[in-house]
Amino acid sequence: MTFAATVLTLYPEMFPGPLGLSLAGRALTEGKWSCDTVHIRAFAADRHRTVDDPPAGGGAGMVLRADVVAAALDTVADGRPVLAMTPRGAPLTQPRIRALAAGAGAIILCGRFEGFDERIFEARDIEQISIGDYVLSGGEIGALVLLDACIRLLPGVMGAPSSGDDESFESGLLEYPHYTRPSMWEGRTIPEVLRSGDHARIKAWRKARAETDTRLRRPDLWERHEGARVQSPSGARQRHEDD
Repeated sequence: MTFAATVLTLYPEMFPGPLGLSLAGRALTEGKWSCDTVHIRAFAADRHRTVDDPPAGGGAGMVLRADVVAAALDTVADGRPVLAMTPRGAPLTQPRIRALAAGAGAIILCGRFEGFDERIFEARDIEQISIGDYVLSGGEIGALVLLDACIRLLPGVMGAPSSGDDESFESGLLEYPHYTRPSMWEGRTIPEVLRSGDHARIKAWRKARAETDTRLRRPDLWERHEGARVQSPSGARQRHEDD
């Protein structure tokens, strides 16, 4: 099954952009995913192709019109999830990426200016997505981020099916650190355990480092991870034994 991406944007020339290179580009050539764009401006009804208007109630900037966005969306809506890239959306997570990658694809709305007329979300089934607590010039960069995260999980894109199993966020933790040759660099050596050949020790070291780094760097992730562990049967047993 091909993962089909349709992007609604005022800048269709931005796609596939960097996704035409490396693993994603090869997967695109091989037909593992497809990328179509819809120019929102083509659905403006007036002779000036107006897609935005000043915000009701006053204020700076312009707002994308609901009637124009809806006209563009209605031409491609086919049951795939419709996602709007906006800083007002829910944070994008690895579990959501995995769910999207397992499906038929996505339709992605890229905002510009001050964002969308809120009525588009009231009138259509649209999931609002944010890639972080900051503001970009438009939703296109966010759409590229979302698509890249999905594409690399498609069968055959990364090679070995287990390639992504230990990565950050897959288990609720940040990934453990990596090392490679040379074994000595600027007076710094690869940790002895990683050179020991003892797979049990290596696994334990990696788990401990993932937990330590998550606790220190992302206390929000660590808190969620600890909460999930305590709620699981094995976690409950562990807590009882520790007591």
